[in-house]
Amino acid sequence: MDDEQVGAAGIGRFLCIVAVVGSSACCVSSWEDDPVSRFKAYLRIETAHPSPDYGAAAEFLLAQAREIGLEAQRLEFVEGKPVVLITWIGLDPSLPSVLLNSHTDVVPAEKEKWAHDPFLGFEDGDGNIYGRGAQDMKSVGMQYLEAIRHLKSSGFQPTRSVHVSYVPDEEYGGVDGMARLVGSPDFAKLNVGINLDEGLACSEDFYRVFFGERSVWKLTIKAVGEPGHGAKMYDGSAMENLRESLGAIYKFREAQFQMLKDGLKTEGEVVAINNVFLRAGTPTPSGFVMNLQASEAEAGFDVRVPPLVGIEELETEIRTKWAPASRNLTYTITPLEPRPTKGLRLPTSASDMNPWWDLFKDAVQRAGGKLGAPMIRPSATDSRYVRNLGTPALGFSPMSNTPSLLHDHNEFLNVREYLKGIKVYSEVIKSFSGFVDITHSH
Repeated sequence: MDDEQVGAAGIGRFLCIVAVVGSSACCVSSWEDDPVSRFKAYLRIETAHPSPDYGAAAEFLLAQAREIGLEAQRLEFVEGKPVVLITWIGLDPSLPSVLLNSHTDVVPAEKEKWAHDPFLGFEDGDGNIYGRGAQDMKSVGMQYLEAIRHLKSSGFQPTRSVHVSYVPDEEYGGVDGMARLVGSPDFAKLNVGINLDEGLACSEDFYRVFFGERSVWKLTIKAVGEPGHGAKMYDGSAMENLRESLGAIYKFREAQFQMLKDGLKTEGEVVAINNVFLRAGTPTPSGFVMNLQASEAEAGFDVRVPPLVGIEELETEIRTKWAPASRNLTYTITPLEPRPTKGLRLPTSASDMNPWWDLFKDAVQRAGGKLGAPMIRPSATDSRYVRNLGTPALGFSPMSNTPSLLHDHNEFLNVREYLKGIKVYSEVIKSFSGFVDITHSH
């Protein structure tokens, strides 16, 4: 690209940012220092597992907070896994606060299978920015700050305090990240009234929003039986016992899947069960012993449970049909994280009875966005730890007209969608932080 093209691109980008974010250009200082450049800089910090550079990400975010003029602190509940907590103090800090959460870690990327380096923040001629985390969820993490930067520079002052948290290890279940933060005295002091966390991109011209999500179970079923010669036919072998188990599980799975195919339920409303490993046989250096029937066989499953499905009922299904002791079958299930409060896994209300929902819906519309019907998210996010406390939480990533590519090759987000998202968050933050409920109106 020659100098004339660079100059034209810079002017075009400047005008686009001013048009999308608002009439004030205070948040744009130069081609090298604008919302898009800062987003690319965040993408270039390699926070992919198994060796995420959490330290570099924390320093970058703390620097952003200082530049905007916000309070910030680095907390470390687990060594080497910092949590960054940024605060915009409200005029009445006694009111329940707004918490905007995102995670700093990303899943690995197979560089050779990407069109562009996943840690370069490359932008193509169509304005698509490629990078691991472009959708999941470094875009959202930066949009929070860009929206606050814009609101602050325009003179807006929040009534409620606004907190922005950046946590590690979400992709590993959040146990050393959000779970530690939520269980700490630091979190209790935040007095959170509403939480926003990640959603999913939508290929159509509207935004997806999630008011609940499925819980995660890791189920392992083990079958035992007497070993036998490979030529012998008999009842009760380990493999036959496991086959009976798989038959029952797949019958259940087929019924759930059919409801999804028929449109009777959405993906987040069915129990998903997928076989993720099978293990049996006696290995040799070149394969397996072929004339020996194994005495043990094992299968593992990823099970996703919608919030309104009874856990005890599903456990009964497992105990009596999937892994009955009468067929020499045993099972183990990893406990749900977080542990349900009083046995409940209730979603956040997405109705006019919930004032936060009304505020959110109206703010998105004011920003020119459209919302699809609220949904149960198929996969888990850190918002479950907040929702488990009884605090309202919504999953939302303002990415419309965008294929959902989280954890996929060539993950990208278009510049225009990114900038529109900043405008959306500006309206949402303004609405949430300016809201004073009737109990405090006097």
